Amino acid sequence: MTDKPTVAVSLATDAALADEIAEVAAITFPLACPPHSPPEAIRGFIEHNLSPTQFRNYIADDAAAVLIATDGSGVIGYCLVLHRDPPDPDVAAVVVGQPVSEVSKMYVLPDHHGAGASHALMDAAIDVATDHHSEVLWLGVNNENVRAQRFYAKKGFARVGTKTFNLAGVIEHDYVLSRQLTEPAVNTRAN
Repeated sequence: MTDKPTVAVSLATDAALADEIAEVAAITFPLACPPHSPPEAIRGFIEHNLSPTQFRNYIADDAAAVLIATDGSGVIGYCLVLHRDPPDPDVAAVVVGQPVSEVSKMYVLPDHHGAGASHALMDAAIDVATDHHSEVLWLGVNNENVRAQRFYAKKGFARVGTKTFNLAGVIEHDYVLSRQLTEPAVNTRAN
């Protein structure tokens, strides 16, 4: 009987990790795309949004948290948490609460699925958002990605709306899921 390596999650603070995180992103992002997604659109999205330069920028940004999952062999997954108001008006209309954080991206290498990395990353993302004093944590998930939707439901997320996602010129449809982290503020002002 062999022991599985222990998965550890930490905050990426060293910009030197950006290349390794971008490599994981390039492998994992296509796996979450719908089967009809054109390969050139996927490649374009990766080049523009998941490059080492982008990850270096996120690591340096106080309004972002790049979490990495490792198992002794290197980075096996990552999660990007952004502390900001939703930039999409459709999301802003359904994600109610202030402040908010977004799980912008969360992926694990396919040969590490089932090892607990996804759960550990999401638990860390919830902790990061809570530590940021966010009232709500939200994310978008493709409406065809049923496996991911089930995972997020297990983590306490519920569908609150829909939005579109521009995959390098190809419009995809996502569900907006959110999870309440704190009790909403109660207006105690007398009318």
